[in-house]
Amino acid sequence: MTDAMPGRSSVEHFRDVRLTEKALTRAVRAALLRHKQAGNAIAIWQEGRVVWVAAEDIRVEPERQSERER
Repeated sequence: MTDAMPGRSSVEHFRDVRLTEKALTRAVRAALLRHKQAGNAIAIWQEGRVVWVAAEDIRVEPERQSERER
């Protein structure tokens, strides 16, 4: 992974909530895509219980322009 803002320490990156949220959003999206492509189900928490979602039912939102601009 490349440094999105050269000259900033890793502590400054960690404190940047927006940057952290972007990274988490991209990571979750990538994980969902990998599960879907591999045909693996995922477990989610829904209405107070664990629910299994079949690979063909996994919804992956398209990557937004703002997420690509890192």
